[in-house]
Amino acid sequence: MGQREERLALIRSAYAARDGGNAEGLVTAFHPEGLFTLMGDNSALALTGTMQGHPTLRGAFSKLIDEFGFEGREILAELVDGDRVAVHSRVVVRHHPTGKASNTEILDLFRFQDEKIVDLIEFADTAQIKAMIS
Repeated sequence: MGQREERLALIRSAYAARDGGNAEGLVTAFHPEGLFTLMGDNSALALTGTMQGHPTLRGAFSKLIDEFGFEGREILAELVDGDRVAVHSRVVVRHHPTGKASNTEILDLFRFQDEKIVDLIEFADTAQIKAMIS
C-alpha cells in the first residue's frame, strides 16, 4: 500500500472511530502533538476552536461524541496532495440530549507528519448545529 492509500486508510479508520463513538480510537490516529480545529462561531458552539495534544484531544472528542452522533457518513470526495488530504463528506448529525437530527456536509483538511494526523481543520455548519440544540 502506498503512502496515499495509507493516509486515506488512517482517515477512514478515524472516521469509523468517530462515527462509532470511540474517542480513544480517534485520538490514536493523531500525532501526540496533533491539532484539531473546529471552525465556526464560538457563540454557536462552545467546542469551536483549536485543541492540541492527546490529553486535550481525548477530552474534546469525548465531549463531542457525548453530545453529537454521526450517522451514515458518505464520503463525497477525497483529494490528496503530498502530506495534505481534503475530505468532503455528508453525515447525519444527531444531538444526543434532544434526539434532533440533521443532514449536513463537512469538509476536513488534514496534514500528516510521521504518518499520523498532525493537523485537522474541520468546517461544519455551526449555525445548523446551534439550531439543533436550541
